[in-house]
Amino acid sequence: MPTNNADLHCEISQQSPIPLTAKFSCKAGEVLAVVGPSGGGKTTLLRMIAGLSSSEQGKIECGGKTWFDDEQHIHLSPQQRHIGYVPQHFGLFPHLTALENVISGLDHIPKIERKARALDWLERVNLHGLPARLPAQLSGGQRQRVALARALAREPSVLLLDEPFSAVDRETRERLYMELARLKSQLSIPVVMVTHDMNEALLLADKMILISQGKMLQQGKPFEVLSHPCNETVARQMGLRNIFNAEVSGRDVDANITWLKMGEQIIASDSAPELVVGQQVRWVIPNQGIRFNAITSGRLCRSINKLDIVIESMLIMGESVRVKARMADVDEVFNMDIPSHLAEKLSLKSGLATTIALKSEQVHILES
Repeated sequence: MPTNNADLHCEISQQSPIPLTAKFSCKAGEVLAVVGPSGGGKTTLLRMIAGLSSSEQGKIECGGKTWFDDEQHIHLSPQQRHIGYVPQHFGLFPHLTALENVISGLDHIPKIERKARALDWLERVNLHGLPARLPAQLSGGQRQRVALARALAREPSVLLLDEPFSAVDRETRERLYMELARLKSQLSIPVVMVTHDMNEALLLADKMILISQGKMLQQGKPFEVLSHPCNETVARQMGLRNIFNAEVSGRDVDANITWLKMGEQIIASDSAPELVVGQQVRWVIPNQGIRFNAITSGRLCRSINKLDIVIESMLIMGESVRVKARMADVDEVFNMDIPSHLAEKLSLKSGLATTIALKSEQVHILES
């Protein structure tokens, strides 16, 4: 793989046929997840990077080379950009073997070198022994690996993945996650991955951008976006369910703390945005910021945010339990997913009155 600086920079804007505005960069060796609901503009953005379509306005650069510039009337073809592209349903030629499919992407190198290069990449994605099979003779996960090998064998300047794991079962998806994570360490190119699966982005991406209805809502490291969504729209798109009303009861700018009041309960947030005492706000906390920690034996984790709750319902979902609980003196409901073994250990059940702790560094006040 090329070791030179091959960062991707993209700034595009258009009103038709699909409104889309985005500005971001992806460093070499970095995985950028583009996340959002269907019809939000994710695939359109990927096609613009690939050169399969162009924006009304903007500029796309990679490795210091301009791929698209509406003012300069530059629009390089996909071949000129030398991208690796894995479409949603693999895009393999059904009449070609796995080996031939990979070779089909290597027309940029001498013919004599193509077979060895293709075999090497099939080996790298753990498909040794299967080069002579047709796509119909391969499982979904194996077809996905062939598509990935074909894209990477090109030694592309950028790897583009469009919902790369959506067409395979969960077990295969988990194995492919591991495969991509392993390959990522070998790649010194930007990798842009479109997905609607938030867990996928949290697991694989170094950075993510949230897109909805053609607009970029927020960008940053996945866990930072999850912990500090800029507004309620982002919080809900991230799948956060614990969003509440509160009143600002105090601020300590020096200690970087804001005190929030819910009923008679005071909650501390490790942040001090420009708010005034008495102001009504919305705040959010991710699932991992809520702790059931050996409550039954009285060893709740050290926290200034301890809330009395009553468990309303418990829904077993495989290895985890979805717990719905209501605060004792406020009409607010917490939704929590906890491991099944912990729920059993703590003897949690419907109707139980107990206590939870909220991590103050994850109590995040939303912009109004």
